[in-house]
Amino acid sequence: MEQMPQLDQIELSTADWEGTPIAVQQLVLALLAENQELKARLSVIEEQIKQNSQNSSKPPSKDGFGTKPKVKKAKGQRNRGGQLGHPGHERNFHELTAESEIHEHIPSSCRVCGVELEGADPQPYRHQVIEVPPITAKITEHRLHQLACQHCGEKTRAKLPAGISAVGYGARLSALVAWLSSDYRQSHGQLQQLLKQLLGIEISIASINRLRQEMSLALESVVTQAHEYVQSQPQIHSDETSFSQGNCDGHNPKQRQGWLWVVVTKLMSIFEVSLNRGQVTAKQMIGERYTGIVISDRYSSYNWLSVEQRQVCWAHLKRDLTAMSERSGVSQTIGQALLKRQQRLFRWWHRVRDGTMTRADFELAVVALRQGFKAELESAVELPIGKNENTPLAKTVRTCEQLLKIEPALWTFVTVPGIEPTNNAAEQALRQAVIWRRTSFGSQSLAGSQFVARLLSVVTSLKAQQRDVWDFLTLVCQAARFDLPMPSLIPLDCPLP
Repeated sequence: MEQMPQLDQIELSTADWEGTPIAVQQLVLALLAENQELKARLSVIEEQIKQNSQNSSKPPSKDGFGTKPKVKKAKGQRNRGGQLGHPGHERNFHELTAESEIHEHIPSSCRVCGVELEGADPQPYRHQVIEVPPITAKITEHRLHQLACQHCGEKTRAKLPAGISAVGYGARLSALVAWLSSDYRQSHGQLQQLLKQLLGIEISIASINRLRQEMSLALESVVTQAHEYVQSQPQIHSDETSFSQGNCDGHNPKQRQGWLWVVVTKLMSIFEVSLNRGQVTAKQMIGERYTGIVISDRYSSYNWLSVEQRQVCWAHLKRDLTAMSERSGVSQTIGQALLKRQQRLFRWWHRVRDGTMTRADFELAVVALRQGFKAELESAVELPIGKNENTPLAKTVRTCEQLLKIEPALWTFVTVPGIEPTNNAAEQALRQAVIWRRTSFGSQSLAGSQFVARLLSVVTSLKAQQRDVWDFLTLVCQAARFDLPMPSLIPLDCPLP
């Protein structure tokens, strides 16, 4: 059967067209217009179907099975796992303490002839068995006696001694509840079961919530001070992700769309849950008078910053360029040309990081690459896109227009030492928060959001500084209960802001 020709393959002479009845001409023109509209809609749908973590903002977890792209192994790249001939890594011995037990095992006779053996081995073979002893909670009971005065009959009850809190749970237990609730994302019910099974402690859901809120309030000044320190740093990574929050008054249980923001430096991260994703929150997190450099994506909330203060994330840009290259026609040509320059840029950048290319040579090489990249963008924005703003070509042109507006912010890392070309630091900081969001579906109140933000700030920062989380939270709890100096989240070798 003969294949039907496509509409764009049919050639019609002027004479044939003029000889066609007016009604037929109108019908043909209507069909052509409808065909173009349907083709544009089909292109949009096909692009949406093809979206994955490589060409859009979708996370890798939503790529589905069997959609992971094949990655070519670079020359000399090693396989995962231990390499052939690599030195072994044995388990290190733990340091012995006063509670450690040592058992000496000395053979009594020769294993061959049976003669009795004497002496001791100066370097015996060591074998350690690590075990967890039965754990029980330490209960301290304070009995406050009440006595009547023999003179006036007034009854007087003894008071708790200094250093003993009226709260029925110690600082270490309170810190443990906050730590497990945040870093290990345990729900109230899970915590209740864990404490009962592991420590034999029976605690109500309401008490767990009170201990969480006590810690959250105690951390308010700690996180505020840390936030001021972060805003004084020369560079900041910033990002945000969705985080639902329930109504504060409790009358309407409907969840509202919120956003979990984070600002990240090398040793500190500050989180905040806000119902606003606009510039108001961005200025609050970064600091309206901030003079350093902000590494972020191209979201409009950061447009109040001058382009000289920005480094736009190339990881986000790479996904957009990949999406362009997977379209058809002119969009594909533009995307492939830009993507090749991006790949060349990062080959050079990796050489700078591993020391095989000097920064001076890198800056010199980028000059021509930047000119070519900008020229591709300028050529793209001159393309006619028609009235339909949803076509793939229209999306390509809009992306190129947006990039031209902030073009200097693409190259800050080239000339400013210490600036990273991607916003991976902020995205990695948000990773634990995203897992928390998926298991808890957000927070139920403003107080719950504050607990999430403050504990994430503390735990993430302490881990970056390799400080003990449980000990820090214990000190915070003790300081709040007994009006002691509050510990600081600021790195120990850094001055206060």
